Amino acid sequence: MAVYAIGDVQGCYDELVKMLDRIQFDPADDQIWLAGDLVNRGPKSAEVLRLAKQLGNSCVAVLGNHDLHLLANAAGVIEYQHHLDTIEQILSAPDRDELIDWLRQQPLFYHDPAIDFSMVHAGIPAEWSVKESLARAAEVETVLKSDNWRDFFQHMYGNKPKRWTPELRGWDRLRFITNCFTRLRYCHEDGRIALKFKGAPEDKPLHQRPWFEMPNRLTANDRIVFGHWSTLGVGRYGNVFSLDSGAVWGETLTAVRIDQEPYEWITVEADAASLPFPKKKSDKKRRRWL
Repeated sequence: MAVYAIGDVQGCYDELVKMLDRIQFDPADDQIWLAGDLVNRGPKSAEVLRLAKQLGNSCVAVLGNHDLHLLANAAGVIEYQHHLDTIEQILSAPDRDELIDWLRQQPLFYHDPAIDFSMVHAGIPAEWSVKESLARAAEVETVLKSDNWRDFFQHMYGNKPKRWTPELRGWDRLRFITNCFTRLRYCHEDGRIALKFKGAPEDKPLHQRPWFEMPNRLTANDRIVFGHWSTLGVGRYGNVFSLDSGAVWGETLTAVRIDQEPYEWITVEADAASLPFPKKKSDKKRRRWL
């Protein structure tokens, strides 16, 4: 069985299909991991969800911030809209309820002990091990899978609290967990999470560092794939593998085969003409195939 982790699709269904063809994906034998942000900004979000749902156990997907934004809209939370959102295509789809129900069953953090790899959309605070990350993710997942899942989204948005403590309770605790797994890029050097700056490490504010460079990180020896951070650069940074290469902006979709070494990296070019947004002129195309 081959296992391929694929970066942020964000509604780029055609590029995902090209990737599956490129890697000669066989759902009977192989597995793909989707590193979150399956939807939004791109043109065919509903098709991406339908494909992932159809693949069953051959597809593992974690939730990203755009996926949660879709769920929030489905729950009736509409005050946090963005002019680039393209989620209405799902909200108005005839199979809307099936797609929403499937999406909210997906994890925030995934670990496969057979190949000793984990997957998260954004990041992990230094204080959590893989075992603790699974436990923290399960707290939010339990709420998302419950009949009261809509209540969560009334309290999800916001940047606080900024520091983990086991004493956190209620919505503050769930919001912190969610922000780490779906929004984290940087941490302050004193351990607080920093959610405002989204750019490349060479442009980062003073006294901030990428989450995976924090000292005494409990997952430092664990192999982790993640997306979310197109300005970081695609490739390997120690034991973490960055996969968001900006497909929705007309760049590329990236996959890495993780069930064997040496790791195999695959990219497919996005069809910029079919995407709703022009390629960002200021974007730097970074690659670190290490």
